Amino acid sequence: MLEDLDLNALPDENSRELVRRLLNLIEQLSAELRKLREENQQLRDENNRLKGEQGKPNVKANVPKPLQADQSSEKERRKPRERHKSSKKAKIVVTREETVKVDQTILPEDAEFKGYEEVVVQDVILKTDNVCFRKEKYYAASTGKTYLAELPQGYEGQFGPGVKAMVLALSFGMGATIPKIAEFLKNAGVQISEGTVSNLLNQKQGAFHAEKDALYEAGLKSSPWQHTDDTQTRVNGENQHCHVVCNPLYTIYQTMPGKDRLTVLDVLRNGRERRFRLNLEALGYLRGMALSKAAQQALQAWCSEVDLGEIFFRQRLDSVLPTLGVQMRKAIVDAAAVAAYHAQTDFPVVRTLLCDDAPQFNWLTKEMMQCWVHEGRAYKKLCPVVPLYRQHLEDFRKRFWEYYDQLLTYRQNPTSAESLRLEAEFEQLFSTRSGYDELDKRIAKTKAKKDVLLLVLKHPELPLHNNPAELAVRQRVRKRDISFGPRTEAGKRAWDTFMSLADTTRKLGVSFYTYLQDRITGAGKIPPLATLIEKAAQELNLGQSWISA
Repeated sequence: MLEDLDLNALPDENSRELVRRLLNLIEQLSAELRKLREENQQLRDENNRLKGEQGKPNVKANVPKPLQADQSSEKERRKPRERHKSSKKAKIVVTREETVKVDQTILPEDAEFKGYEEVVVQDVILKTDNVCFRKEKYYAASTGKTYLAELPQGYEGQFGPGVKAMVLALSFGMGATIPKIAEFLKNAGVQISEGTVSNLLNQKQGAFHAEKDALYEAGLKSSPWQHTDDTQTRVNGENQHCHVVCNPLYTIYQTMPGKDRLTVLDVLRNGRERRFRLNLEALGYLRGMALSKAAQQALQAWCSEVDLGEIFFRQRLDSVLPTLGVQMRKAIVDAAAVAAYHAQTDFPVVRTLLCDDAPQFNWLTKEMMQCWVHEGRAYKKLCPVVPLYRQHLEDFRKRFWEYYDQLLTYRQNPTSAESLRLEAEFEQLFSTRSGYDELDKRIAKTKAKKDVLLLVLKHPELPLHNNPAELAVRQRVRKRDISFGPRTEAGKRAWDTFMSLADTTRKLGVSFYTYLQDRITGAGKIPPLATLIEKAAQELNLGQSWISA
């Protein structure tokens, strides 16, 4: 009955409006019914568990239900493009050459030698390299001391640099578990326990931690904009949050107890001591909040350009405004922390953050760019049951991704005229009224985000999505699914450091395993990652529009 419904075919305006309201009521009741069914099933499962029984098994259907829309936007935003397959042979480093001769007995008498035909075959040799070091030992009666030769760098302990690099590469480069790493090494002839593997991963990694800190600072300096995202993780059985900060040259993982605004600031400042500054900028963030006139006057009197430590700042806030509510107190603390972050000069300050619309990212940077892909997912979550509204949704989503394609084209060749045209088209597109209430509400929400979605018109270097951070987060999720999570602070720090190093070396085109061997042996053939980032940043020039602005 509703398949061929056309509201425009109804001659009476009042009738059209009545039918439209009824259709939206159907959508509203259908959404409530789906939600109630899910809650009802959850209550049934919980009731069964309390009785000692099992709940309904979570068995996925072979074919997705029509109303369960796939939230991925790959099909809509990905356009086919011509691909040129590069030569794999050109990247292979030949280790040795071997001449294969023809059996002379099968050659006829008139056979002539015509040179060679080269065939490159890749192989790996996995064998132990167990070394018995005979350390020279001297004794000097004049000093009463014994002098013993030192082992080459990387051979400290019972295992050499090959095993140490392999353990780190298997764990953080490919996500293998400690038992599987131990099993692999035992099959290769190395006698090692799971506890020793754990120690090789977590203990005495100060040099790697220091390099991670250095590359983070270089990464923040390499671009005025950064991606960020976070995911829940477990540390010794307790919930924490893994934060990711990255750009095309590096990736940093930082696991923290929370994900509030102060914690994100801690991540952006790489754990430096918190500072607070209640200046005009901080008061500007509080404008429009329900502060009493007396509280406003007290804050105005306090206003200064002096940084305070956290303990002293909170004590002074308690003294100045002792009756302030919890939420308002938090807002003042956050505002002062953000103002101090922007005023600092001893560590790079991020000017533009590319992220989702989570509230903790507000205020942190002077500008913010939000992810178009994340915004597009909200439309795919709509599940209308009325065919007419399904068509409205499909038509609008098509226009949404067509506009996204125009933004991609603009990034390749930005001009002032095209920027003005795209801004005008944004206003037109997101002023659409379809009659489907849920879709129209969603469109209005997108329109309200105009400034944070169209920052790319001002800075064409900005990506339109936050995929790099989300893909980095996915790596932590995969490792979490396999290894659950670290049990100690040393393990947590090792997870963050080596996952950061693994993804950063990949972006810089450096073999993670070769890098590990270079650092463990002290060969020094691979420059510091911070140096490589600085060099690559000069070539890419990721902040040209900020410089010229």
